[in-house]
Amino acid sequence: MKNAEQVTFGGSGFDRAAHLRGDADKLAGATRDPAARCVLLWRGKVLVQGEALDQLGSIPMTHTLISNGPGGVVEAPIFLGCADEGAPVFAADISNWAAEGMDISSLGEFVDGSEQQHPDLPEGYVFVELRRIMARLSARDAELAATAKAVVGWHETHRFCAKCGAASELSQAGWQRSCPSCGGQHFPRTDPVVIMLITHGESVLMGRSPGWPEGMFSLLAGFVEPGETLEAAVRREVMEEAGVPVGAVSYLSSQPWPFPASLMFGCAGEALSRDIVIDPVEIEEAMWVSKTEMMQAFAGEHPSLLPARKGAIAHFLLQNWLADTLD
Repeated sequence: MKNAEQVTFGGSGFDRAAHLRGDADKLAGATRDPAARCVLLWRGKVLVQGEALDQLGSIPMTHTLISNGPGGVVEAPIFLGCADEGAPVFAADISNWAAEGMDISSLGEFVDGSEQQHPDLPEGYVFVELRRIMARLSARDAELAATAKAVVGWHETHRFCAKCGAASELSQAGWQRSCPSCGGQHFPRTDPVVIMLITHGESVLMGRSPGWPEGMFSLLAGFVEPGETLEAAVRREVMEEAGVPVGAVSYLSSQPWPFPASLMFGCAGEALSRDIVIDPVEIEEAMWVSKTEMMQAFAGEHPSLLPARKGAIAHFLLQNWLADTLD
């Protein structure tokens, strides 16, 4: 698929400079670099700026929020890499900030439209849910935001050694956790997920999960199991969720999805039947949608169907399906 890396969170060519992660002296120098910047996260939300909330916010490493200790789920700023001009880029979490007097009632909900501004940050720098603004960010900002959110999220859930249970420590500039008790080494986790553009003629199979906004449908998706190929996972998941047998399967595109730690493998599949038998435990509803209906949904003119969330790989794949640009 020629447009594969144009998906949101697709590769922007950012230099992760992995060779510096184990070099304490060079990392210390990068931290002291006047051009170094730090991306901030707070309770899973990212710092952005601009009237349209379309720019990733960052602060200098000398800012008190960093120099006094981030106060979050990671013990020290994580080294993300180097910008095009060589400036080091870090990420830090300040989730211990209480955000007193601010609305936090929608934290963790499917749709979180709230914004929080830390009193020590410039006016217009606010923390927002990444899914809300992901399609507005540049490719570089989107990659940095996804990377920072995924790695910080991993540290939050992997503070103890999976081998012996002892408290582990951040190492390799945040890209590893080491156990001082048993010597175990642990690395950021990414869970493979298949998301399927299943077609039959000029129609595509769509489904919805319980709790989604009324009228919202997306492509079927599911986790790849141990010992399973992507093709087998596509066929199994579609059969489990919708009872539809799938024949030929091909890979289209991938998308890092840091909600919390997935890599979405977009695949195309040819349905061998249009008969649908849903598993109500897996999904709430499934249906075939014609290209004409999907075009209406994308244009906001369909009476009951909402398209997949803009910025998600499902939206990207459907958009290319409609434009006949999957190849």
